[in-house]
Amino acid sequence: MEKLESKGGETHQVTDEDHPVLTTNHGVPVSDNQNQLKVGLRGPTLREDEVFREKINHFDHERIPERIVHARGSGAHGYFECTESLEDVTRADLFQHVGRRTEVFVRFSTVTGGAGSADTPRDVRGFAIKFYTREGNWDLVGNNIPIFFIQDAIKFPDLIHAAKMEADRGYPQAATAHDTFWDFMSLMPETTHMAMWIMSDRTLPRSFATMQGFGIHTFRFINRAGRPTFVKFHLKPKAGLVSTIWDETVKIAGADPDYQRRDLFERIGRGDHPEWEVGVQLFDESLADSLPYDVLDATKIIPEEVVAVRTIGRLVLDRRPDNFFAETEQAAFCPSHLVPGIDHTNDPLLQGRLFSYQDTQIKRLGSTNWHQIPVNRAKGREGCPFLNMQRDGHMQMDVPKGRANYEPNSLHLAGEIGGPRETPESGFRTYPAAEEGEKVRRRAASFADHYTQARLFWRSMDPAEQAHIASAFVFELSKVSLMHVRLRMLANLRNVDEELAARIAAGLTMELPEASATAAPVIDMPVSPALRTVRGPLERETLLGRTVGILIADGSDADALRELRADLGKAGAHVLVVAPRIGAMSLSDGSTLEADAQLFGQPSATLDAVAIILSDPACAKLIREVAAVQWVMDAFGHLKAIGHDAGAKPLLDRAGVEPDEGVTGLADFVEAAKRRYWDREQKVRTLA
Repeated sequence: MEKLESKGGETHQVTDEDHPVLTTNHGVPVSDNQNQLKVGLRGPTLREDEVFREKINHFDHERIPERIVHARGSGAHGYFECTESLEDVTRADLFQHVGRRTEVFVRFSTVTGGAGSADTPRDVRGFAIKFYTREGNWDLVGNNIPIFFIQDAIKFPDLIHAAKMEADRGYPQAATAHDTFWDFMSLMPETTHMAMWIMSDRTLPRSFATMQGFGIHTFRFINRAGRPTFVKFHLKPKAGLVSTIWDETVKIAGADPDYQRRDLFERIGRGDHPEWEVGVQLFDESLADSLPYDVLDATKIIPEEVVAVRTIGRLVLDRRPDNFFAETEQAAFCPSHLVPGIDHTNDPLLQGRLFSYQDTQIKRLGSTNWHQIPVNRAKGREGCPFLNMQRDGHMQMDVPKGRANYEPNSLHLAGEIGGPRETPESGFRTYPAAEEGEKVRRRAASFADHYTQARLFWRSMDPAEQAHIASAFVFELSKVSLMHVRLRMLANLRNVDEELAARIAAGLTMELPEASATAAPVIDMPVSPALRTVRGPLERETLLGRTVGILIADGSDADALRELRADLGKAGAHVLVVAPRIGAMSLSDGSTLEADAQLFGQPSATLDAVAIILSDPACAKLIREVAAVQWVMDAFGHLKAIGHDAGAKPLLDRAGVEPDEGVTGLADFVEAAKRRYWDREQKVRTLA
C-alpha cells in the first residue's frame, strides 16, 4: 500500500516494502499487528495468541510501581443502593432487592499523566468502581466517555506509547498536543469517533462529581433461568454535567494542580456527597443484530434515543480514605472480576483487558496476593471474604490453617467435613454461547465504519460545543510539527463533516486535502441530544454542591453579605468569602469577618459563580490591583454569573464586563448563579 511520509521536510511516496519487518521479541515476523487471534470474525480471543501476550505482558510491566496509565488518581468510599429490582434479567445479588446497599470504592483518574501531574489536563477520566457484593467483588472499570480509541486490545500499547510523553525528549506530560499522538490517531481511522469526544468539553470536567461514568463495553446479564440480556452501564451525576472552558482549565492547573482531588475531599467533608444515578441499557440479540453497527465494537455507542437508559440505583460517595497510599494508590481493579449474573462478551478490547489487568496488578503490587490488601479484599457473606486452596506466595498476609491445601479433600477443619467445594447451582457460570469459525487475525465487516458515529457526535452538539471541538482540534494540531500528520488528520475529518474540517483548516491556515478513503459507507444517523454537555439534558440549573465566591474588602455592606450568604446556603451552594487578605475584615456595621480565602490565592477560575460587595473606597483601591481586575475579567470570560452591588460597579467596568443576563444585582444573583452564559462567549473570545 502506498502512502505519503515526510523526511527532511519533503514528502514522498513509500510502500510497505520500504519498512523493516516487525517481529516478536524472539525475532518471529508478525503477520498482523492490528487484531488478536479469535475464533471467527466476532468470536472470543484465544489464549494461545503469543503475539498479543508478549506485547501486552511487556507493556504491563514497563513501569513500577506507578500505574502505566491512570497514574493520577483520587478515590472515595461509598455505597450503591438498588432502587429497582433487576431479578427478571440478572441473578446478580446487588440488583435483586430494592433498598439493599452494597459497599463500593471508586477511583477517578486521568489517563496519560504521571502520578505527580495536574488534575485538570484535557484527558479522558477513569471512573473505576469496586462493588463489595455478598457474592464477591465486581469491578466496573470504566471512563467518563462511553467509547474507547481502539477496537482491539492488541493496539493498546501502541496507543498509550503514542499518547504519553515522546520517547526521546520526555515531554509533554499529561498532554496529547504533540506529534506522536496525532500521528497514531491519523493512521488509525477507528480512533476518529474518540477524537471527537476528547476534543469536546467531556475531557475538561469541572469536578469528579459533575461528570458521567460509563462501563464502555457491552456486557451480559444472565438471569436464574439462564436467559441472557445485553447490558451497557451508565452513571449520571445528580449535580449535573459540568465542564470547564479551556482557558479556565489552564488557569486552574496553574493555581491548584490538585483542584479535583481537593474538591472531592472537601465535598465529602462538608456533606455534599457526590451522587450518581446508575442506569442500564438493556437489549437482546435481535435488536443488536438490527443496528447498523456492532455492539461488540468499543468505538461505538447505542444512542439513548435508540435504547433508553433505565435507572436502577444510585451511587453515593460519603467517606474519604483514611490513607491515600493504602487505599487509593493500592486499589486494584480488573474487568475480569465479575459476580454470578454478569458475564463478558466477545468485544476484542474487553477480551484483552481480561488478561492485561490481572497481570498488571501482580507486577505493580508485587505479589499474587494483592487481593489480600484491605481495599481489594472481598467482604462476602457472613464475614467470609474468600475461601480456596491458593496458599503461600510473596507477601502472604493470611495464616491458612489445616493440613489440606488441595481440593477435593476430606480432612476435618473447624468441625466441618472436608474443605470448600464448587457450588454448581449458585456459583459463577459463563453464558454457554455457541462459537464456531477458523482461527483468524481479522475484524468483522461490522467493525469497518469509523466515521458514521463521529459524524453523529458532531451533528448532535450544541453550536457552542461545536466551536469548542473545532478550536480544540486547531490548538492540538497547531502543536504538531509534521505537516503530513496534519494533512492526514484533516483528510480523515472530512469524512466526519466538511464544515468541521474547513473550520480546522482555516484555523491552521491550511488548504483542505482530499478526503481519505473509507472502508464502509458513512451514513447520517438521527442526532442524539442526550450527547450534549452544553444545553443538554444533564446541564442542570442548580447550586447543589457548587462553590460560589463572594469578594469583599474593608467596609463591605454587612447586611447585604449576610443575606446573600444565607440565600446561597439555602440553595445548596458552598460559599467562600474572598478578600484581599486573610484575616479579619471590617464590615460596614463595625463587625469583623474572617475571610475564607485570599483574592490572590483563589482565582475565580476555581469558583462556579462570583459576587462582589464593595464599598466605594475599597473598590477605588482594588481597581488598581491587576489581580482583582483579572479575577473579575476571568469570571466574565469564563461565562459565569457575576452579582454585584453599586460599590463594585467601577471594578466591573475596569474589567470590561458588559451587561447581560448573567451580570446581575445581588437580589437576582442566586437564581443567575445556577447556570453558565454560553451566548456571552462570542463577545470574549474567537473560536474556530
